[in-house]
Formats: sequence, structure tokens, C-alpha cells
Amino acid sequence: MPHPFATRVGVRRLVTAAIAAPSVHNTQPWFFRLDGSAAVLELHADPDRALPVIDPHGRALHISCGAALFNLRLAIRVTGHRPLVEPLPDPARRPTLLAAVRAEPAPMPSPSQSELYATIPHRRTNRRPFAKRRVPQVVRDELMAAAREEGAVLSLPGPQTTAYLLSLIAAADAKLVADPAYLAELARWTPDRTRGDGVPWYAFGPRPSGRGLPLRDFGPAAPSAGRDVDDFAARPQLAVLLTRGDGPADWLRAGQALQRVLLTAARRGVSSSLMTQLLDVRGSGRDEHRSHGHIQSIIRFGYGPVVPGTPRRPYPEVLERV
Repeated sequence: MPHPFATRVGVRRLVTAAIAAPSVHNTQPWFFRLDGSAAVLELHADPDRALPVIDPHGRALHISCGAALFNLRLAIRVTGHRPLVEPLPDPARRPTLLAAVRAEPAPMPSPSQSELYATIPHRRTNRRPFAKRRVPQVVRDELMAAAREEGAVLSLPGPQTTAYLLSLIAAADAKLVADPAYLAELARWTPDRTRGDGVPWYAFGPRPSGRGLPLRDFGPAAPSAGRDVDDFAARPQLAVLLTRGDGPADWLRAGQALQRVLLTAARRGVSSSLMTQLLDVRGSGRDEHRSHGHIQSIIRFGYGPVVPGTPRRPYPEVLERV
């Protein structure tokens, strides 16, 4: 098969798959650069899309870009090539360059790799209430294995730990919504008109009542008329994604693990959303489980209704050719 970087159509297919990844507040904080020899496709962070209030160190930005990197790896793999990824190749001189990706011929992908790739356009962040049906153990085992394959750990806490996490998330959420700077930052990424990024009104989900699950409300300043209010499940099925370290390389790894987990869930018909308020507030208890690793994401799993996807920036905006 032709090299995946050799044609405009091939590069467009790769980048389109990459940018379908989830990102914090749907900021899509990335851009791609193809060098003149078409030998290296670079993934860059876009600092203009950073969130200085909730993500001052760029942890969530790196995780978002890591998710895009995983999609890019899958897209290369299904062309009959193997992605060769050099993470953070020149942090001193090129701090926005998060990964340099090359490709070499390889056997055709496994059925599971092809299925994960086919799931990319169908994965959704689902902020709707989930059914009471539990995710089967065989699926939970598969989700944990997906994280391990990317060098991370997915922990599935029991009822007591889940209740404790929810209390921490609720406290963090209350602290955030009392911060005018947070509300201003959120408003920037919850547009009241159609555009290619941010969380649009139709993806907000119901307004949390405050009596149940402390799901992030993406429309705290939006008019409440016509918007449902829900308690959500008092006992959600949570998972905690952890890494051994807590620096840029770990965050990039966490993003790839997160996306493999989310695609694996979607492939099995399991809905998911992220509950990251605890990670957005300094001193909120994020590192209380450091003996087991550093928490990089808290995920809600379950069975929810079909929801529409969120918009993506046009392909020409995210690719540079040099």
C-alpha cells in the first residue's frame, strides 16, 4: 500500500481521524505539521486554546493531544503501516511539538485494531443520564486491559471509594462554579452559536439538580427554560485512570490510554463521560491516591441514549505543510 503521508487524500484521512478525539471543553488544542519530505507528521499543542484557569500546567491539554495521537496511530495502522512515535522530541527548542510520527510498512492490522478505528467517528461524550444496567465484568476487564496496553492503569473503585470520590468531585465543582474566572473561561467554550469547537448547547445534557451525581454543568449561565433537570444516578459506575508519573510524557501517555479505553467502551456499546472537576482544582485531593499512581481522568461508564457528536474544526485549519 502507498505510504500514508504520500498523498493529500491520505494525510487528510489521518488528520480527520486524529481530530475526532475528545478534548477538554472540546477546545481541540492541537495542530499538525507535515514536513517537506512527507516523512514526518508532527503533532503540536496550540497554546492559544489552553485553559489557564482549570489547566494552568497544560495537563488536560496534553491528555487531549494524546487522545488525538492515539487516533492517528490507529489511522496509520489500518493502512498497513506501523506508526513510529517519538514523544516530546525537542522540548527545549520546540515546546509545542508533542510528537513526531513516522510510518513504516507492516502487516495488515488485526481485526480488533480495525474495529477500534471504525469506532472513531461513533464515539461520543454522553452527558445524559445512564440506565441502571451495570457494565458486565467481561467488558470492565477489557477496559482495564486497554489502559494497560498503553502503559496506564484503569481502576474500578468499589461503592465506598466511589462515594468518597463523588464527595470530592462535588466539593471541587462547588468551588469552580463560585469562581468568576472559571465561569468566564467556561463561557468562552460554550458558544451560543454554531462554530467548529467548544461544547454546543445540545451537548450540555440536563441541568444537574444537585441532589445526585455532580456532573459538570456546561450551561450554568444559560437560560433554564426548556432544559431538563435530572438527579442522575446516585451510584454511577466510575473508573479512575492513573499513571506512574505526572509530567508531560505521562499526560501524553494518559491521553492515548484514555482514548483506547473510550473507543473500547464505545465498541461494546458502553457510553462514557468525564468528571474532571477534581482535577481542575488545585489542592482538591487529586493526589490522595499517589501511592497507586497519579489520577489523570475520572470516567463515568454506563448505558445512555444516542447523542449527537460535537463539532470539529475544518481540516485546513489544523494542518500546516512546510
